[in-house]
Amino acid sequence: MPRKTFTSDRIAPAVGPFSAAVLGAGDAVYLSGQVGQDPATGKLVDGGVAAQTEQALRNLSAVLQGAGRTLDDVVRVGVYLADFGDFAAMNEAYARWFEQPYPARTTIGVAALPLGAAVEIDLVAK
Repeated sequence: MPRKTFTSDRIAPAVGPFSAAVLGAGDAVYLSGQVGQDPATGKLVDGGVAAQTEQALRNLSAVLQGAGRTLDDVVRVGVYLADFGDFAAMNEAYARWFEQPYPARTTIGVAALPLGAAVEIDLVAK
């Protein structure tokens, strides 16, 4: 059975062998990680981790829309930070995008991210 995938023309094209989102079991939609990449230029947005968090969530929201979902449907979020010292700034920007009850979230410090990004975010929506 072929995979059902989703994307949006409001994000930069994938630069690897992966889909922006895939429909999984129980109608869950699994979204690949997004960085703060400006879809118009393909470059990271200026303004550090807060601006990149906002753009990553904007990109994810566009993909969700392509899958017929919104951020209100998100049940799990994965956040990957290149510098864990950026946690507070990321968290402040992130909080503007979700309402209670919040989705489950894990935040992990990593050595590096695509394009030299400060943050990458993936998620699962039902």
